Amino acid sequence: MLLFLSASGKDRIIFVTKEDHEAPSNAELIADDPNDPYEDPGLILPNGDINWNCPCLGGMASGPCGSQFKEAFSCFHYSKEEIKGSECIDQFRSMQKCMQKFPDLYPQEEDKESTSQTEPSPVSDSADKTKSSFY
Repeated sequence: MLLFLSASGKDRIIFVTKEDHEAPSNAELIADDPNDPYEDPGLILPNGDINWNCPCLGGMASGPCGSQFKEAFSCFHYSKEEIKGSECIDQFRSMQKCMQKFPDLYPQEEDKESTSQTEPSPVSDSADKTKSSFY
């Protein structure tokens, strides 16, 4: 005996009685709907194409170097070479050159490290002042 059924977006809430739980289930599983707007397909779509809207790409496909990123990433994804992506060096160089033109959007690891090494930390400044006041 089904008491209540409610639908809210992609979810269905079903309230049942104790007797309903004691009987074997007659539920039928439904195959995933590839057109379900609530289903996140991930980086690779079911047909094998790249999902450029995947949040896992962090917006790289739509930034100022988006076309270079797409070319390099596509080359790597579809690579059939024994060393995957070995034929994509030119595309990755092109992407890197573009990214270097936008250091605020695409900071490089060595830029982060050199900035932190050249700027004195507040702790060391205050420690120096403390030392000088004791001597």
